[in-house]
Amino acid sequence: MASSAARLPLPALFALLGALLPGTGSAQTSVEPTEHIIPRGGSMQVTCRASCNGNAVLGLETPLTKKEVDSGPNYKIYELSDIQEDSTPLCFSNCNNIQSTASLTLTVYSLPKRVELAPLPHWQPVGENLTLRCQVEGGVPRTYLSVLLLRGEEVLSWQSGVKEPTEFTTTVLAGRGDHGANFSCRTELDLRPKNQGLFQNSSVPRQLRTFVLPMTRPHLVSPRIMEVGTQQHVNCTLDGLFPASEAQVHLVLEDRRLETTVENNKDSLLATACIKANTEDEGTQQLTCTVTLGNQSQRTLENVTIYSFPAPILTLSSPNVSEGTVVSVECKARAGAVVTLQGAPAGPPGPSAQFQLNATSDDNGRIFLCSATLEVAGTVLRKNTTQELHVLYGPRLEESDCPGNWTWQEGSQETLKCEARGNPPPKVVCRRKGGNGSSLPIRKQILVKRQISGTYVCQATSFRGEVTREVVVNVTYNSNQVVIIIVVAAAVILGTMFAAAYLYNRQRKIREYKLQKAREANAMKLNTPP
Repeated sequence: MASSAARLPLPALFALLGALLPGTGSAQTSVEPTEHIIPRGGSMQVTCRASCNGNAVLGLETPLTKKEVDSGPNYKIYELSDIQEDSTPLCFSNCNNIQSTASLTLTVYSLPKRVELAPLPHWQPVGENLTLRCQVEGGVPRTYLSVLLLRGEEVLSWQSGVKEPTEFTTTVLAGRGDHGANFSCRTELDLRPKNQGLFQNSSVPRQLRTFVLPMTRPHLVSPRIMEVGTQQHVNCTLDGLFPASEAQVHLVLEDRRLETTVENNKDSLLATACIKANTEDEGTQQLTCTVTLGNQSQRTLENVTIYSFPAPILTLSSPNVSEGTVVSVECKARAGAVVTLQGAPAGPPGPSAQFQLNATSDDNGRIFLCSATLEVAGTVLRKNTTQELHVLYGPRLEESDCPGNWTWQEGSQETLKCEARGNPPPKVVCRRKGGNGSSLPIRKQILVKRQISGTYVCQATSFRGEVTREVVVNVTYNSNQVVIIIVVAAAVILGTMFAAAYLYNRQRKIREYKLQKAREANAMKLNTPP
């Protein structure tokens, strides 16, 4: 440390400098180095020399902390330490009453202690200007200091020889290509002209996220009405998003958020959810699809009406009755519905209708239809209920079901059809009238023979009673067959007789021929001389 006496007040220092200005003569003072640049807080050595024939009085005047480290005839070496600011140390000498001085230009340099890029927007709309702000604190000498604003390694803005203030800005037009890009700020202290290096200091990079959210609303497809106890899918689509994978989609039914599945395809998205209609949701519910990207949202609303509409209740006083029984038919539906009961007399529309009928055999198997209609959110809904009536009655054999006269050709394949009506269905048997009472199969194909010709009694039986009906079966056949047989037989006999006569005559002629030959041979023997 320098002594307090060495640290002169500024007015006294100026007086001393005036007194030490070089006068006439050859005495000179020099300093090494004459200029120097040093990092803040650093140390260096300064040599003061005097060109003097004798011993000169040497010294160094400076407000910096100094220490004499070496000396000799006409020179002294000082060490300056903890140099914080620019300074001009002054060497002085007194040689033979001749005074002179020499000064050193000392420049202090330091890197900025703070280089920070201001936070970027959480989301930046594509097509809008983005302002980048770099805050720089410290850093000297500023003449050699430059500030660069970067996108990756691309220089967006460059400013050299910066002065105060400590904030530097530039504006860029945000695009899709900037999504995910890193922006940063860098300072460069270029001391290469001073035989020092290039010193860089960079901020922490900040990543930008850009987005595009179109002005169009999402397209929401949903049912207008839903019945309690059912479930249906709804979907919400939106095109022109960027980046679609970053979009958030919420499907909400009234105040209940639906479990949603989102699919992305380039610049579009499809969100799907399932609505389960519960009893507590009955009424008009608001379905909302909200797409959020960046700091913007688009929303679409649709109304879904959830209703309860059970099928009407159709009641018969008894579904199984005997013929002649009075049956009551009644149909009821929920309040607000209008029913139509088939067979009921016309009356004012309402949620119920009824009538009575005297059951006959024609009513067996009759289907009663009750139809209920209900209007929900402008849509007319319809539900039907049917009920079948069973009427018990005894067997019936009618001409239409069991014809009384059948004519068949002998040798053909025929089926006797004799059906009996009744509930329960009666059993039908057809037996030959009189005689051995042989039966004739019903609903079964048979080979017609003339022996089945005759009159049959068909009997229909059930626990409700029995009825009978006579059925006549006629079998036709061709009488010329006997004549044909006789003619054929006669032809065979005649043919046989003609064949026998032919053979007999032929054998006779052969015998006569042989006898003639024998006679001629004997005659020849008699006429031949011995």
